[in-house]
Order: sequence, then structure tokens, then C-alpha cells
Amino acid sequence: MFKNKSYIGISFIVLIFGIYAIPKIVQRIKTDKVVQGDRLDRVNPVTADDDKLIKIGPAPRFELTNQDNKKINNDTYKGKVYVLEFFFVSCPTICPKMNESMLLIEKKFFGNPNFGIASITIDPDHDTAEVLKDHSKLLGVRSSNWHFLTGKKDYIFNLANKGFNLYAGQNNKVAGGFEHSGLFALIDKNGNIRCRNDEFGNPILYYDGLDKMGVRNIQQDINILLKE
Repeated sequence: MFKNKSYIGISFIVLIFGIYAIPKIVQRIKTDKVVQGDRLDRVNPVTADDDKLIKIGPAPRFELTNQDNKKINNDTYKGKVYVLEFFFVSCPTICPKMNESMLLIEKKFFGNPNFGIASITIDPDHDTAEVLKDHSKLLGVRSSNWHFLTGKKDYIFNLANKGFNLYAGQNNKVAGGFEHSGLFALIDKNGNIRCRNDEFGNPILYYDGLDKMGVRNIQQDINILLKE
């Protein structure tokens, strides 16, 4: 008798659960949200049509000399969207790929007066204005808004590591004698560093200049910023 009552009680609970839960499960199947629960629903997902770029903060102030021996600073790029990198001319490793990526970006926006590029050398002892001028010609750079910049080594390392938080350092044990990031910074018309979110909703901060996807992403986001 006790067992029969237990079975009846369990059956009643199952029935109540079915009446409450099954319609919700069916609805989730219809809307393709089977894996979502109430906790997950409260997390803001990254949507494919979300064209809002994150504002990280103002780009660090800088003043350097370009390939034409002209002083270039943040104000030079005021009102322009620009991409910034750290590199060096004699780099035997990642710089040639970064150069290739940056040339693709230049080609995409060539002729747009509101777009520019800043390539800052981390080997200023070798990369004088004259060396940078020859390098830009060798690459086939056409844009007047692409500045190859040099200055004092300590100043540039501080700008890279503490200003932009993009690693750059001297290491005689590695090919070329220097180490640096292959990432590109994207700065808007008002001088703010901008970026998109990754697939988990986190800011990527910088764009991978060694990857085709990174180049495609930064080109898309440059377009967004040019329209702002």
C-alpha cells in the first residue's frame, strides 16, 4: 500500500512538471534556443550585425620624425582614422608579413584623405629618416598619410610598452636583435583606440597583423569608423 502511494505521488509530480516544462521546451526548439537557460539568457551575446566598436581610451601622446624629416604627432592624424604598428626595417621574421598586411590596408583605403598609417621603428639607431624613406619606396608605398617614424630608442620603447602596451624589446639572442608584437592598433578620428569584441564578447584590444582574418577585421572596422 505504501509503495502504491509513493508511485502515485511520483506520477503526480512528473505530471505537474510536464505541464509546466514541456511547452517551454517545445518553444525553445522552435526558436532554436535549446541550449539556452535563464542564466545564459542574461549574458549579452555578440551579434553578427553589431557594428559598435569598443572605445578603449585615448591613444598615448607621441611626437616622432617621419621619412621626410618632418615632425609627426597625434595632431597630424586628427580627424583621421589610422592604424599604428611597431616594426623595424631589417626585421627578418614577422615584419615582412606585417608590411604585406599593411600594404593591403593601404590599397583598400588609398585616396581617402581621412585615413592614415603610422609605422614606428623600434631600431631607430639604424632606421634613420633616410633608411625609412628608402624602405617606403621599396615597399611601393603611395599614400602621403603613411608615415614611417623614428626617434630616440628609450622614448619609442616606452611608447610601445607603457603607452600602447604592445611589446617591443631588444634581444641579441633572436634573429634581427629585436622582439616585438605583430599587432596593429586602430585609432579613430578623435584619437581613441578602438576595437571589436571577440566571439565571447571580450574586447580584442588589437588586431593580428599576421593573420588574414585580422586584416579583414580591421578593414571592416576602419570602414565603420570612417562613417562615424
